Amino acid sequence: FINSCCMFQDQGGIFINDGAQIGHGTTLVTLNHSHDPKTRTDLFPKPIHIGKDVWIGSGAIVLPGVTINNGAIIGAGTVVTKDVPENKTVIGVPGKIIR
Repeated sequence: FINSCCMFQDQGGIFINDGAQIGHGTTLVTLNHSHDPKTRTDLFPKPIHIGKDVWIGSGAIVLPGVTINNGAIIGAGTVVTKDVPENKTVIGVPGKIIR
């Protein structure tokens, strides 16, 4: 299930498994830029993988290269900067495992 007003910037690839629920206003970002100002316009794609039965709360942001493993929960407004293990709950900016 993908709710309304989501933004998927998918040049790096987005993979969503069965049973995933994505809350409204969620952003999935698969591109990053160079830190070097001389090459800042260069783009670096990395895929996002969302496992089975993942629940992503409203307004979350998932950054390039992140895998959210099966059964994980992402709290509303969380910025996911690194992989989330199976059946863990992540909240905050940046996201931290709380359960």
